[in-house]
Amino acid sequence: MINKFMSGIHNAIFDPLKSWAEQSAGNWNILIGVGFLLLFGSAIFAYVFYKKIGQGDERTNTIFLKSSYFMLLTIMLCDMIFPKDYMWNIFFLFKYGLAILAGGVYMAVQYKKDLS
Repeated sequence: MINKFMSGIHNAIFDPLKSWAEQSAGNWNILIGVGFLLLFGSAIFAYVFYKKIGQGDERTNTIFLKSSYFMLLTIMLCDMIFPKDYMWNIFFLFKYGLAILAGGVYMAVQYKKDLS
């Protein structure tokens, strides 16, 4: 039952993406470019808030640990959703870009909460 559900999700979401990406080299390059932009943008975003939060102490260590926890949860969720049969290297980019973004968003929320 769950296998049929996940298969239906893969067919509905990732098969059109696969067929679009395989239509031309330009589409493939667009997909890779968006993945790299997501990865580098997320890394810069997370680094900025990492520096804004400051040195490691009791308060900031818990923020960093929870940020890492959200990154791990995002990686596990993406491993369950993204297909492993095709375009796995592109989904690898998206998986880690989304994970770093999730950690950065958590640090941004905590930074805004502590500042207010």
